[in-house]
Amino acid sequence: MAEIQPVRAWRYNPELNQQIDRYVSPLFDVVSAKQREQLYQNPLNSIHLSVPRGDDAAGEALRRLTEWEQTGVLEQDALAGIYVYYQYFRLPGSHHEYCRKGFMCHIRAYDWQERVVLRHENTLPTAVNDRAELLARTQFQTSATHGLYRDEDFELERYCDEAIQDPLCQTEEDYQGARDVLAVIQDAAVIQRFQAVLSQRQVILADGHHRYEGSLAYRQARLAANPQATGHEAWNYHLMYLTNAAADDLRILPTHRLLLELPGNLTDAELLARLEPYFTIRPLDDAFSMPEIIAGKPWAFGLYLGGQPYKLRLRPEVHEQLAWNTTPEVKALDLTVLHYFVLERALGIVGPDAQRQWTGITYVRNFPECLQRVDSGEARAAFITNEVTMDEVERVCQSGAVMPPKSTFFYPKTLGGLLFTSIRDDEPVPYAPFTAGL
Repeated sequence: MAEIQPVRAWRYNPELNQQIDRYVSPLFDVVSAKQREQLYQNPLNSIHLSVPRGDDAAGEALRRLTEWEQTGVLEQDALAGIYVYYQYFRLPGSHHEYCRKGFMCHIRAYDWQERVVLRHENTLPTAVNDRAELLARTQFQTSATHGLYRDEDFELERYCDEAIQDPLCQTEEDYQGARDVLAVIQDAAVIQRFQAVLSQRQVILADGHHRYEGSLAYRQARLAANPQATGHEAWNYHLMYLTNAAADDLRILPTHRLLLELPGNLTDAELLARLEPYFTIRPLDDAFSMPEIIAGKPWAFGLYLGGQPYKLRLRPEVHEQLAWNTTPEVKALDLTVLHYFVLERALGIVGPDAQRQWTGITYVRNFPECLQRVDSGEARAAFITNEVTMDEVERVCQSGAVMPPKSTFFYPKTLGGLLFTSIRDDEPVPYAPFTAGL
């Protein structure tokens, strides 16, 4: 199954590393434009490598990377290792502290059809091309994607727990309120145990589909130009943060659907009339009760429309009308039901492709924000959803299908800037691929 490799990471020099909060950056699509602009104002922030700006953005990233290496802003660790990465966090309204445990390493960039790395989302070609161009110009992995493997025995966590006692760096509190801690394992025997465990596992891609496909595109281009390649060159690999799907501290938060407009200028009453053949509709007294009322109930949603909250639940007998050409695992999802019976049947936005391109919908994770934007008139309606479960993610991935857009929000998000990795031609692969019997 999955081949992983330790890496000789590039990291901020020891002086800068002591103030790592100033140089880490979040994923581009989870912060506001104002927050991004603040990051760009710091000339040494990692966002300049991960999401460069300018007419020649990839060229600008290469120029800055070269400067940082030559002036010692970034330094490469002397030994290869598996980099342990823990995130300590709390969920809104709870005092319980979670700890998501994982580690960063290189994984071979497997084509989807190899069924080693599994996806659950579609990608946009333009975004994939941008990531591939950045990789081709810099030959530098600037932010790890997030992958999931399943190990009910939790064998690797004990090595990670030991390593995290001696951290390389840690944030005080990142933009999402999490505390991020980085450590390293450089013991060859332990690293081989990591390789052995992953060699028996598939990996589900949780976050970073565009960056992963960028690595695939770059690898394919290099293979086409180097037919004599051995397959062990550094550019065959991709930087990934791996966490155990069996862990309780792996959290997926819901992403609600906000309708900025109603097609054909439908009135509120007309929308309810169009929903009624498919859903039982019950008015509620308190809008803030919607998440609690729908919690754990399949095919149940909150609807906030014209200042009035409702509970919607699909009439079970109509589910068989769901006519999209997809797997039973996808048809069973709440969000598939929502997209088919609300967006297609009630609103006339026909088919997943049309729905992805429709500008009348946006995706919002913050529940109170949904209510506020409807009350202010910025949006016409909000559909409140339950979170997707890890079991559902695994079932869909194993079925070979993909979910509706913005189905999962794995929380917290990983940070960029804790480390970088090189896939340059002169970068050696530290260890031979693991084989049974080592």
